[in-house]
Amino acid sequence: MKFGGTSVADVKRIEKAADKVREEVSRGHEVAVVVSAMSGVTNQLVDYCRQVSPIHDAREYDAIVSSGEQVTAGLMAMALQKRGISARSWQGWQIPVMCNTMHGSARIESIDTDELNIRLPKGEVAVMAGFQGVTEGRRITTLGRGGSDTSAVALAAALGADRCDIYTDVDGIYTTDPRIVPEARKLHLIAFEEMLEMASVGAKVLQTRSVEMAMKMNVPVQVLSSFEAPVGSDLPGTLVVPEGQIMEREVVNGIAYSKDEAKITLVDVPDVPGIAAKIFETLAQANVNVDMIVQSSSQDGKTTDMTFTVPKADLPRAMDQLGKEPDLKTTQTLADQNVSKVSVVGIGMKSHAGVAQTMFRALADKGINIQVISTSEIKVSVLISADYTELAVRALHAAYGLDKKNKNPL
Repeated sequence: MKFGGTSVADVKRIEKAADKVREEVSRGHEVAVVVSAMSGVTNQLVDYCRQVSPIHDAREYDAIVSSGEQVTAGLMAMALQKRGISARSWQGWQIPVMCNTMHGSARIESIDTDELNIRLPKGEVAVMAGFQGVTEGRRITTLGRGGSDTSAVALAAALGADRCDIYTDVDGIYTTDPRIVPEARKLHLIAFEEMLEMASVGAKVLQTRSVEMAMKMNVPVQVLSSFEAPVGSDLPGTLVVPEGQIMEREVVNGIAYSKDEAKITLVDVPDVPGIAAKIFETLAQANVNVDMIVQSSSQDGKTTDMTFTVPKADLPRAMDQLGKEPDLKTTQTLADQNVSKVSVVGIGMKSHAGVAQTMFRALADKGINIQVISTSEIKVSVLISADYTELAVRALHAAYGLDKKNKNPL
């Protein structure tokens, strides 16, 4: 059972979360709990670091920002003990959760569950601080924002758990953002591959790395609300499962969007072998991730325009890095932050034609111009002006019939 920041935002909510743990224990389950920091605490700790030193030691940064989860874990254990449940809090270094040395965005390498495997069968609930681990040099490290989801899936995999329940402030995965499309419906089942694509293109319910790990380790994950009465064993949320467990596959299962993209266009780049490699090597050296890419050559074949997207937060660094590269003899380097990426995702695309055509027609009917297109086996994404994001999401949701009632509820 994993409880996010909004689910443990204050002592009252921690008490309610403890009630849910007690309910699962009363049903005879062995339970491990992973908790995030109380809502807003991590942001405050990050701000303290920036106030002291904008350019800081990443190891000390991790020591500071990981402390929020320690407080929540202790409070949760106390709340469970008050309910007559044997419980003990655990920090990442105590278990230990072994990570690499990429402070601030570490990756889990192993989890030693020997001690937990002795205690859990005796009825003791383990409450682990999420988001954190320890390096071989015994330095505390963190997994990046949203890392408690990854902590929970990793612990579930290491313990051989039947299911990993992610309690949050929404009651499941929806076909799109209900704030934009009130007719959006909750999905009872979604495949790992679909959830991974949706998380990567803007759906923020689960951290992308947690979905990758769940798929790799074959850990069923359920997303459900901590503010509603049912507990995970009632299966009230959305289950993220292997594709083979879904009998009837929808062609399109969801519409996702992201306003966190920025577009860069390099105008009149010399059209010679290796120029693309040079551009993206330059960006990789600055740790800038590139997403959508399109290239168009001039009529004389001597120059080309290269357009691609980067995270909006990385735009200044990307522009600076490109400006330092002497081999990129462009006439202009243009940046546009007023863009958004809209994607349709569905595992049924593998066996159905016409998905992209439906998307392009729906956008054209609304007068929405497509700037860049990218595809995968189960996803089609387009870059459009940010001004048309909500209109595009509503149009696509209707075009694929996603607001119809589910004919095969779980």
